[in-house]
Amino acid sequence: MTPTGQVGGHDKCPKCGSTDIAYSKKTGQLTCKFCRHAWSEAFAEAALGYDTDIRGLEGVTISRGASNIATDAAEVITLKCQGCGAEVVINSALNVQARCHWCRSVLSLNERVSNGAVPDAVLPFSITHEQAVANVQAFAKKRMFFAHKGFRSEFSPENVVGVYMPYIVADALADIKMQGEGEIQTRRYTVKVGENRSETRYDADVYHVAREFELAVDDATVESSARRLGKAGARDTSNVINAVLPFDTKQAVQYNANYLGGYTSERRDLDVDDLSGAVGRMIFGLGSAMIRPSLRQYGRGVSWKSGAVGVKGVRYMSMAAPIWLYSYYENHGDNNEFLHYIAVNGRTGATMGSVPVNRFKLAMYSLGAALVTFGIGLAVVML
Repeated sequence: MTPTGQVGGHDKCPKCGSTDIAYSKKTGQLTCKFCRHAWSEAFAEAALGYDTDIRGLEGVTISRGASNIATDAAEVITLKCQGCGAEVVINSALNVQARCHWCRSVLSLNERVSNGAVPDAVLPFSITHEQAVANVQAFAKKRMFFAHKGFRSEFSPENVVGVYMPYIVADALADIKMQGEGEIQTRRYTVKVGENRSETRYDADVYHVAREFELAVDDATVESSARRLGKAGARDTSNVINAVLPFDTKQAVQYNANYLGGYTSERRDLDVDDLSGAVGRMIFGLGSAMIRPSLRQYGRGVSWKSGAVGVKGVRYMSMAAPIWLYSYYENHGDNNEFLHYIAVNGRTGATMGSVPVNRFKLAMYSLGAALVTFGIGLAVVML
């Protein structure tokens, strides 16, 4: 059963009761293939009651989809990739096999593993496959000069695949306390050091700086996959997905398995307890950024010595968010492989990634640039 109460995540057409339903990126709606009725699910925040004032939060609220990972799997199951070891979620009522979004291997139902919790919300794709291919191609084209020759000859942007990535979304009300030292410059001067060198030095007054304030955080979005949160030692660049955030989380709708048709999904393998520290650090970082205008008088900066986040109230929900993903194996031989990824935000089109580099060509170019710089410097000295 899903967080919204539908067994296996299957919603029937509200008009005719058919289950033959597809999602259209063009209209952003679900469409019944039988009667052509089109509709959208309710926004997830409103459906969960998470659209109330954050400043009224008390204690910890965890939605059904963000609860501890279930070990019982129904129709929505997880497959173990035989190629790279990744775990991919599919709806077994609609598909009997899937393609891994990391290495593009075909997955077998014989490799199923225990499933993670079904999410509360889905943020549907709005960027089409054609747009994603164009973005991946443009990103790689700018880097082809230094790219490895194997990548240049084998690059196939049309192989980009759509995948729903797992996130925990948190609203929080917190008290933040920070203490440190701030410096205000009083004098700047130059002193001679040795016979041929001088140094610029500063005098400054040092002040104790303290800040204490309440902060309401709306939709802090944290990866709920150990692979991308740094808890796994994979030899790849899957962390590039973080660089294409943020998502427009307010547009996330109630989970409906029909939004996932034609895509793969990555399972959530971290619970709220595993992620509360990351949420706390995000809250502290946001607070640090917000108080910068109050520190302008400390021209030499502020060095924070201690800080604490006291969470008064927090509510969690889980969300599947859309990413277009292109992968490329860089093979160094002797089973020494490195996976490069180019990721495209499935909502905004923001693109980031990595390509294998021709190290010899890069080294020669760097050496040439250094020699040119040295030559210019030498010419100036000679003049």
